[in-house]
Amino acid sequence: MSSEMQVVFSDDEKDILQEVMNIAFGNATADLAGIIDIYVVLSIPNIQVINIGSLPDYLRETIDASSNTNIVDQKFWGEFSGSGFLVFPSGASNELITFLEEHSSEEHRKQKEIVESEVLTEIGNILIGACVGKMSELLNTFVTYSPPRVIKGGSSEYTFLVDHFDPSQPAIVMKTIFKFKEKDINGFLMILTNQDSIGWLRKSLQEFMGEYE
Repeated sequence: MSSEMQVVFSDDEKDILQEVMNIAFGNATADLAGIIDIYVVLSIPNIQVINIGSLPDYLRETIDASSNTNIVDQKFWGEFSGSGFLVFPSGASNELITFLEEHSSEEHRKQKEIVESEVLTEIGNILIGACVGKMSELLNTFVTYSPPRVIKGGSSEYTFLVDHFDPSQPAIVMKTIFKFKEKDINGFLMILTNQDSIGWLRKSLQEFMGEYE
């Protein structure tokens, strides 16, 4: 955990944020399994505080910089605001499409690039929406969403993901690595919220803890 995290959150707040993320990520995978019958295994969420301007470098370090990636980006607004990123490394989307096409009829099969975009958009919408939605529910707020978009490109293009943020502000990055059980497909789901939500988040976590005292 970074030293900034120690300043922003108390130990109790960090523990409860970890628990909220565990519940939210678990809810997201359950929703996915219920809708498209695919099971996702998640790692324990990792929570860090970084400057938003450092996020592109963080992504380059997290993702294989030698390969292209597919990123589903979905923004959300409210007291809890930020962006969700679902990141697939190169080749993962093809494996996923192959799996899903095995479970679809011929009439629903389309050109590869259209199928790829639709599949990634649907999975991103389910995972990001369910995760953020469950966090919002647990912390007694609600959010609105932009439509998800699929971005294809290499590590040199990550800077545009944070163009709408102040690069000097701190951000909370909540990340979990996922694996699709039926296929050897790995990636990660990341929820980014900026400084504007940190005060609200701390207050909401304290209120959440108070309900169980």
